[in-house]
Amino acid sequence: MPSTLAAVLFDMDGTLVQTEEYWGEALFELAASLGGVMSPEARAATVGTSMRRSMEVLYADLGVERTEEQLLADATWVENRAGELMSAGIPWRPGARELLESVREAGLRTALVTTTPRHLADIVLDSIRRDLEGDPFDLTVCGDEVPARKPDPAPYLQAAAALGVDRSSCVVVEDSLVGVTSGLGAGMAVLGVPALQPVPPAPGLTLVETLAGTDVGTLAEVLAAGEHAFSPA
Repeated sequence: MPSTLAAVLFDMDGTLVQTEEYWGEALFELAASLGGVMSPEARAATVGTSMRRSMEVLYADLGVERTEEQLLADATWVENRAGELMSAGIPWRPGARELLESVREAGLRTALVTTTPRHLADIVLDSIRRDLEGDPFDLTVCGDEVPARKPDPAPYLQAAAALGVDRSSCVVVEDSLVGVTSGLGAGMAVLGVPALQPVPPAPGLTLVETLAGTDVGTLAEVLAAGEHAFSPA
């Protein structure tokens, strides 16, 4: 029997809101302070990843070596700088607000599942709550609250368990390859809306150019397609 859509699990940066640009600006500024220029290819490779991975990509791109202590200091600087930029205002991604409102109006469970640490995610969440005049999420899972970060499936499995829903009834909405890999690894159907990096086709993944025009009906179709992909041959 086909599963009924019960929950939608949203990524944050680059999916719901245009905050990836802030992370990029902070990384470019750090690169300049280290005496180099971060390449567009390296920037794309950092999308959706952990701060440690982002630092590793940046250092390799610049050809510099940093100690563990320097890496931690650089990561903290990037987080703080991104937070400063976020505080100035956070725009929605096209169609994201409307999709989120549609999901809530349909009575579906919702979770925000982000690699961003809690203290920065709360800045974005406060902006979202003000815009929507309420909290649209039943649950939020941040990067510093999981045993392993994306692309590991742990964040999405943790969110589904906390919501009390079966993973086969969930749809993940993601923009990055790391996030898509996490959702598919959790055995969930994924709606991918790539922004700053390409995401190749995969079983269980439905790709769209924008969230504009998507609704609960779209998500139900994504779930059905994913169920077919994950079903035994």
